[in-house]
Amino acid sequence: MAADSKPISYSIVIPVFNEEAVLPVLLRRLDLLLARLHGPAEAIFVDDGSSDSSPVVLQALAKRDPRFRYIGLSRNFGHQVAITAGMDAAQGKAIIVMDADLQDPPEVVEQLIAKWKEGYDVVYARRLSRAGESRFKRATAHLFYRMLSRMSSVGIPADVGDFRLIDRKVLDALRQMPEQDRFVRGMIAWLGFRQTEVTFHRLERAAGETKYPLSKMVSFAADAFLGYSMTLLRFSSIAALGLLVVLVFVAIYSLYAWLYLEVTPGWTSLMISIIVASFFQLISLSIIGEYVGRIYLSTKSRPLFIVDAIKRSPQTERPAASDGFDLHRQGGG
Repeated sequence: MAADSKPISYSIVIPVFNEEAVLPVLLRRLDLLLARLHGPAEAIFVDDGSSDSSPVVLQALAKRDPRFRYIGLSRNFGHQVAITAGMDAAQGKAIIVMDADLQDPPEVVEQLIAKWKEGYDVVYARRLSRAGESRFKRATAHLFYRMLSRMSSVGIPADVGDFRLIDRKVLDALRQMPEQDRFVRGMIAWLGFRQTEVTFHRLERAAGETKYPLSKMVSFAADAFLGYSMTLLRFSSIAALGLLVVLVFVAIYSLYAWLYLEVTPGWTSLMISIIVASFFQLISLSIIGEYVGRIYLSTKSRPLFIVDAIKRSPQTERPAASDGFDLHRQGGG
């Protein structure tokens, strides 16, 4: 709770990893932002195993200013886990996630809140431009979002990072998803609810260096594709269908050569045997891949469904337990 004991309206979750160079500017702009917000607010810094002076600065700030909170993880668990830790600790009715490097401008938070007050449950910030990034990173990011959009089983917005606002009920639903390989923006998209966007121009880092080198970008993309698409697991099925056409033509040619051309004795039977064996291997792999994919999705223990609202006539008012379904069933795998 805030110092005045009023319920907190806004929780701003900020993962931090070795950001000592940018903290002075970030804290000034956050202080101005919190002063402008209508309602009690808190800023939660999640230190993801920093090795610089970031923990010292943030712990001192949390001790002297009740609007700021500090959570220190025991080591570097990664950006998505740090976000999760911050959201779990958030007390606000609306939870905003933003990066510490100021590429996500704190001033955009007010636009997110304005949309939330219009009745939206999720308001994400879409990037119109990406200043200070190499052509390679912009190109790979563009390709990543377009491929994910085509391959994913849920609608994940393109050019959208983790900079967003979610309502308390969305966070409560998100907590029912205990999966380990977390792709938070995909998880929120999977939940549904009423969503909209605000647009902004992503700025250069105010100071310091990027914490997302190529290796982490590849790992992040793998979590996204493997967690929200069965396409890769079904690759063998797609390959089997494509190869089937090739094998049919090869089989026809093998029979033609046996009938009308001089071929080495046994060549035709060998080719037909190889074709049949290859085809059944691909079919078997595709079936195994389908089973493995279903097992993989089941182990994530995602809810079967998420309830947004329940409405009925006052004359039929009944206890919550008799609504016609078991709300606890949502936690099933």
